[in-house]
Amino acid sequence: MQRVVISSIEGRRYPARRRTQNLVGGASPIQATNFSMGIVTFEPNGGQVPWHNHEQEEVYLILEGSGQFAIGDEVQQISAGEVVFVPPGTFHQLTNLGDVPLKMVYIYGPAGIVDHWKHELAGTLPKAGIDAPAMPEGAAAQHTTTDEKP
Repeated sequence: MQRVVISSIEGRRYPARRRTQNLVGGASPIQATNFSMGIVTFEPNGGQVPWHNHEQEEVYLILEGSGQFAIGDEVQQISAGEVVFVPPGTFHQLTNLGDVPLKMVYIYGPAGIVDHWKHELAGTLPKAGIDAPAMPEGAAAQHTTTDEKP
């Protein structure tokens, strides 16, 4: 049996003010071929997964808090107990607009590391409306460099 204690995984902090703890697949203690899974904790008032896309299917399960989810040409408010499906190749962004942390589980398949993690750490994320499709009207600003605050 493979198992992990979540609290033992420090995870990685990203410039857009979130901590990601990879649990399955990629840089994780448990490896799988068909999916990756982890927990993300967003700082209050702007913590974010910036506007990006990837070829994997993805699901976000919101465990705590609430935020704004931009996907394609839509913007919706989401909160604890909701699940969002992201089709392959679809641009999306999740931003915590609340005063408390937002916590979610991500699952995507197939397993692997998605490029937006590396680009965010390097400050080279494609900018919405310039290098990537424009974000939908009303969406929170995209965090693209290490010195910005969303």
